[in-house]
Parts: sequence; structure tokens; C-alpha cells
Amino acid sequence: MYPKAYFDYLYHFHCDRDYFECHEVLEEYWKEKNAGEREIHWVGLIQIAVGLYHHRRGNFKGSLRMLQNACRIIGKESAAIEALGLDSARLLKSLEERIVCVTKQEPYASMNLPIIDPDLQLSCEALAQSASKVWGAASDLFDDSLVNRHTLRDRSDVIEERQRQLKLRRKG
Repeated sequence: MYPKAYFDYLYHFHCDRDYFECHEVLEEYWKEKNAGEREIHWVGLIQIAVGLYHHRRGNFKGSLRMLQNACRIIGKESAAIEALGLDSARLLKSLEERIVCVTKQEPYASMNLPIIDPDLQLSCEALAQSASKVWGAASDLFDDSLVNRHTLRDRSDVIEERQRQLKLRRKG
């Protein structure tokens, strides 16, 4: 019923709190469709993960921008969010509360997405158990490979693509 990438997102979001990987798996899924067919609610979920990633690192400006964008998208896409087994109203409330925390530059704390589909919840918990993970475990704030993941990966493909796009814009 739900795409595998979404299950992967939920797993990383709630089990290992690898928000960077949340971004990666959903963005890859989102980009599988042609630009005109892409569904914006996936971007909202991606931005939640990116906002939490920035918050955990103490990048309050980046976190605030991502969470505010996510809040706008989730608000407009409530039906699509509900179709993903999430309570869109509770999610919006959680995001608004997180935005207040970030604005006050309060320390990061893990959050869970409000899953309302009991079958989805059971499937996710079973996935966590099969991987010997704890569903809803708090983020390990001392795991540098998790907290600073973006600095530890090979980004040559991303840099190459940005340079290619810049050249195209200069030509056009």
C-alpha cells in the first residue's frame, strides 16, 4: 500500500534518527517521476527530516527555514499526508511547536511522526524489531557520524551536478 521508500524513511526517522538518510531515500523516490508529476507532499516530509537534522546540529537558521517550508506544505497537502497514514493536524501542531523551540534556540529533542494507520504502525515496529532497533528511540547526540553525516560522505556527484546546472544557466 505504501512505497518502500516511505517505509525506509519512517524506519530511519524513528529508529536510528538518520535524518540525512530520510532525505536521501525520499528524494530519490520523489525524483523517479517527471518534474511535472512529482507530488509536493514528499518534499514536506523531506524538509521535516532536513529541519530536524539542522536543529540537532545547532543550525537554527537552516532548521527554521526547512520546518517553516514543511509546515506550509503539510498544511496544504493534508489529504495526501492522511493518505500516508499520518495525522496531518497533529503533525502540523508538532511542527509549529518545533518551530517555536528552534526560534528560541532550544536544544534538539527527537520527535515521532503521528502515525494513525495501525497496520502501518505494526509494520514499522516489526521492521524495527527485525533489525534489532527500538522504534521511537531517542537520537544519539554523541554519534558524530549521525550528527554530521553530510560532512562525511562523498559529495562529488552533487558538486558535479551543481556545476553542470550553473553552466547551463550561464549558456541559457
